[in-house]
Order: sequence, then structure tokens, then C-alpha cells
Amino acid sequence: MSTPTPPDGTITVLVADDERLVRTGLRAVLAGELDLRVVGEAADGAEAVALAAELRPDVVLMDVRMPGTDGIEATARLTAGGDGPKVLVVTTFENDDHVYEALRAGASGFLLKRARAEEMVQAVRLVARGESLLFPDALRELALLGAGSRTPTAPLPRLTEREGEVLRLIAEGLTNGEIAERLVVSVETTKSHVGSVLAKLGVRDRTQAVIAAYESGFVRPGSR
Repeated sequence: MSTPTPPDGTITVLVADDERLVRTGLRAVLAGELDLRVVGEAADGAEAVALAAELRPDVVLMDVRMPGTDGIEATARLTAGGDGPKVLVVTTFENDDHVYEALRAGASGFLLKRARAEEMVQAVRLVARGESLLFPDALRELALLGAGSRTPTAPLPRLTEREGEVLRLIAEGLTNGEIAERLVVSVETTKSHVGSVLAKLGVRDRTQAVIAAYESGFVRPGSR
């Protein structure tokens, strides 16, 4: 099911969930926002990948547990090229191992299905903009749990002292403006540092940078 392409400036969303009732509910939540528009619905991961190629949404709301191609595999396919949509995982349980695997596969954040409507709307906007982490404390707990169950990855590529500071502040969930204020630099300078960090780590967004930081041990449990 699809709708005409919305005007420029609107955040376009594809909803992927094997339960029609959930898809209908998510569509209804987003329908009341002038800057958000659902352009399609998918009942499984394979359909989500196919529709995303056709409709080119900005954000995909992705259920992780679906028959056939699940949300983890679909997320990996959607984000593999680096220029695909942002993926926001929608899940029932925040400590689900599948959620962490979806984040490692390239998802930009996750959201509970029981979240309030305003939280869901804000989550879509945050993920689309990509200038701050979605629920950084929850992401931190997931990353630490996931990293704790794995052999540490190789050390991160060499970062400058300032880039290392920026990565730690990203992991705290600070926005570009907040990082600029903390480091007493301009927002444009901060954006440049963030871009350099992402490029050196070979990741597409802040969420992936934070996961890499935790899994490599660059940012350690309890550090702030």
C-alpha cells in the first residue's frame, strides 16, 4: 500500500510489521503530524527492502521479529550501501537481543511499541535529523550488555584528542549544539569533528559510532 510522494521538507516513513493492527496504529500516530507522512507499509523484511527501493523513504519503522526475512536482515540490506533510509526499530522488549543485533546491523535507534504517541513522533524526527542519539541511556545499556557478551573488537582507528572527546560526548547523547557548548567551539566546528569521527570509524551515524566505541572498549562501562 503506498501514497503519493509528499512535498519537500516532509519526513517520509515506511512502516514494516507483520501485524496489520500494529501498522495501522503506527500510521495513525504519524498521520496527525504535518511534517511526517507514511508512504508505504510492509508485512515482512523482504517487502520492506523492496518498497524502500521503490519509495525511498527517509525513515523505516522496523519490527525486528517478522517471519521470513526478519528486521535484522532487512536493516542490514537497507543500510549496506550507506545512502539508504534511517531505520528505527520498533520492539516490544527493550532488552531483546534482536534489538541490539538490529542496531549493529545499521539501525539508528529503537523505540518500544508501548511508547506514547509524542515519543514516537519525536523519535522519527530525531532519527531523520541524525544530530543526536535517541534515548542515549537505553542505547548505552543495550550496548554495554551486548559488548559484555562478546569478545572485544579491534581498537578504533586512531582519533585525535579532540575527536576522542567528541566521541565520548556523542556517547553521552549530547547534540551538536551541546557538544559545541561543552568544548567552547562553534557548532560548525563540532559538525566537522563529528563528520571526521564517523568517517574514521567507517560508520553512517552516531548510533553506530557509539556501538563501536563500547565494543572496542574506547568508552567503558560507567564512564560519562
